[in-house]
This record gives sequence, C-alpha cells and structure tokens, in this order.
Amino acid sequence: MRHTRATLPTPISTNSFWHSEPNEFLIGHRTTEDLPAEADIVIVGSGITGTSAARFLAEDERANGKKIVMLEAREACWGATGRNGGHCQPLLWDRGADVAYFELKNVHTVRSYIEKHNVPCEWRTVSGCRQFWTQEVMAEAEKEIAHLRTIAPEIASQLKIIKDKDELARHRVSPDCIGATLTPGAGSLWPYKLVTFILENLVKEGRLNLQTTTPVTELSSGANSHTLHTPRGTITAPTVILATNGYTSALLPTFADLIVPVRGEMSALFPPEGSSILPDSYGMVAALGQPANADDYLIQRPYSGVPNPAGHLMFGGGRGAGKLPTIGVSDDTVIDPDSAAYLRSALLKVMQLDGATAGVQELKAAAEWTGIMGYSRDDHPWVGKVPGQEGLWLSGGYTGHGMPNGTLCGKAIVDMVLGEGAGGDLAEVQARLVEQGDIPKSYLITPERFVKARLWPTVEQQDSGGVHMNGVV
Repeated sequence: MRHTRATLPTPISTNSFWHSEPNEFLIGHRTTEDLPAEADIVIVGSGITGTSAARFLAEDERANGKKIVMLEAREACWGATGRNGGHCQPLLWDRGADVAYFELKNVHTVRSYIEKHNVPCEWRTVSGCRQFWTQEVMAEAEKEIAHLRTIAPEIASQLKIIKDKDELARHRVSPDCIGATLTPGAGSLWPYKLVTFILENLVKEGRLNLQTTTPVTELSSGANSHTLHTPRGTITAPTVILATNGYTSALLPTFADLIVPVRGEMSALFPPEGSSILPDSYGMVAALGQPANADDYLIQRPYSGVPNPAGHLMFGGGRGAGKLPTIGVSDDTVIDPDSAAYLRSALLKVMQLDGATAGVQELKAAAEWTGIMGYSRDDHPWVGKVPGQEGLWLSGGYTGHGMPNGTLCGKAIVDMVLGEGAGGDLAEVQARLVEQGDIPKSYLITPERFVKARLWPTVEQQDSGGVHMNGVV
C-alpha cells in the first residue's frame, strides 16, 4: 500500500472563519509586480512555519543583505494555519520528554512575541484539558504519565489527572467522561491574525518580498541552485525552504509516503444564548464512539474586547463520523456533511454548556470548512536538509499539531541554513541545536530516518488500525 503524491493547493477552498476578517494589506499582495528572476532564499508557504522562517531570517544578522522571497499558492496564510483549530497546546507525554520541552518552549516563544508586540490575535493563556471517554484510553494515558514521572518528573509534575465529577464540572466537562488531564501553558488564538501581523511587518520593513497567488508547480535542481516554476515564470535560488506541510509531496515525490495529506473538518459555532466562556482549551479522545486515534478539539473566542465578540465555539474533528475519505486527500474545497453534523451536535453532549440549552439538539454554525494537515509516517515532523539536495530544506509533517511546533521548527531551519552557510558543519550545527533543546533529535531529516520510517505501517494502515496519530490542530 503506497500513497500517491499530494496535489497542489486548490485555487479556491472552503471558507474558513479565520479569514472572515482578512488582512487588507496582504490580500492579493505582491511586493513587486513581477516575480523576481533570482533570490538568495526562497520560502514556499506562508503559514506559521514559513512566516517564522522569514521572521528569524530578518532577525539574524547573518542574513543581512540577503534577498528573501516568499511564494504562496493562495492568499497569505490561506492553508492549514489559516484553517486550524486555534490551539497552541503542548502535548507533554505523547512523543517523549525532549519533544515536551520543545513544545513548551515553542508556546512560550509564541506568547512572548504576541505580548511584546501587542499582536491583536485574541491570545488567551489557558490550561489544556484533554478528555478521555473510555476506560481503555484513560488507562493508556495514566500509563504514559506514570512513565513520564520516571523519565521527566519536572514535566510530569505539571500534569494533573482529574476523575472527580465535581472537578470535571468545574472544567465544564460532561459527567459521562471517564476522566481528563490538565496541563498548563496552553494558548488559544486567531492564528491567521498572528501570521499576517508578522508578514505585514516584514514586507513593510523591506525584509521580505511576498508573492501571493503564485503556486509552485515544479521544482528543478541544478548543480548550485534550484528553479521554482510558477504560472508567472521562474525564480532561481541557491537556498529553498519548503514550508508546505501536507502539500510537500506535490514538489518532493519521495515524501509521498512520509508526509501524507489528511483533510480535517472545522466549525465556528454560536454558543447557547446566555452562556459563559469555557475556562480551557479541550481535546476529546474517543468521545461519543469516535475512534481513539481521531481526537476532537475545542477553544472558545472571547465575549468582549475584540471585533465580533460572539464567543464562537471553535470546534474541530468528527473524522470518525464522516463518510468521505480523508487520508491522502489534499482537496479542501469539500465539507463532509456527516462530520459537520457531528460537530454541530457533539458539544451539547461532551461539555456542560450553560445558558439556554433546554431542547437544543445542535448548535448553529457561523462557518464550516476543511483544511489539509500533513501526517508524518513516524509521528514526528521532518525538519532539515533534504538528502541529496544541496540547498533544499524542509519543515513539515506536523500530524495536526503544527502550532506548538512550527515557530521553532522555522527557527531551527534558519539556524541550519545560516550556520552551514557561514562555513559550519551541518552535523555539528544540528548537534548543538539538539543539545540546546532547539530541535528534538527525532525531528531531524536523515537518510537513516527514511529507512526506519518506511518500516512503519503506512499512514493509512496506522489510521485504519487505530494507531494514535496525535492530531490536535
């Protein structure tokens, strides 16, 4: 069983709520009327990863004077980052202690930038409340946390397991839930507004040439440079950074079975009349008969102090309720009506929503849309130089968990690019980054990892077999 290549992003897509307040400066933006023929560094993709790479290049004196161009197939931040669940929640026991440290560091970096620059993106520091709806998934979580206490007690000490019904009620979780975990340091936000804030500043400061609605249709490589083909012409650069996540294999066929596009469903739901804001961000594991490896996820927008302060319940998931295929799908023009129906009704059962809920069978949707995630075959992002391709770099494959990873993955790519460009040995640069906690070793792209990853079942086999691919978008 093998996956086919992803398609390029479709020219049109379902209407994400996050795009309901577009950045007018960036809509249709092309910093120069014509596509430049050459650049020092080309970044493909304008989501959280590509934008972070551009930001850290601008902040690093080693990149002074370099001509940096960003190519985006659609409008700025119109892919996964502009379509996700608005979570920035670290998962502390799912992939190892080094990953937990990295995700905590990533969330801190995001929050610090927002606070320093007063970014109007509705950031709210919350706890992460992860619900477990069967005895089996609760027992597995407790087992993993017990193991974490032996290998990383300082992280485990931040985790709290709650099963008491009164305590669950304080977190507005249904008493039918078996139990939940609480973790500090999570955030909810309007991700599109964060990314476009950064991009607008970079463009206005003259640090970035942004070319929207310019899809890369082909990538060809020569001895010392790469040529990116677009409908508007070609651009050549010695260094290319692919921040293409689920669409990666459209340009790199060798990644077709390693980073697989997966379509996810999202909704913005009006809360019951008179209801109060939920205290946490939420993940629901195996709720309402959903498979244990397809989590649902929820944050809530503010009721005050922001434009359109309606307290929308930003709820995603419902993959197990859907009828349409999702694995290997890179088309986000389609909504699955069964997944959408599940999302409109499920919160009334899994949460204790207050306000006027009597007789309400489903919540009204302000928007329903889909987005394309990139699932990694070995459950870790792929960050580093593409083997055998001098000057070609990649960061993607977040398995629905990009917000707590993409910022510092983008920084790590920049550190590798500039470190090697200054004459450093890439292996030494990477070793230093790992030692400093700036990238988990398991994220690095190596020829050996290709071989090991292909010993795993395919993403489709893992999904159908119930293997938990940690998707909290």
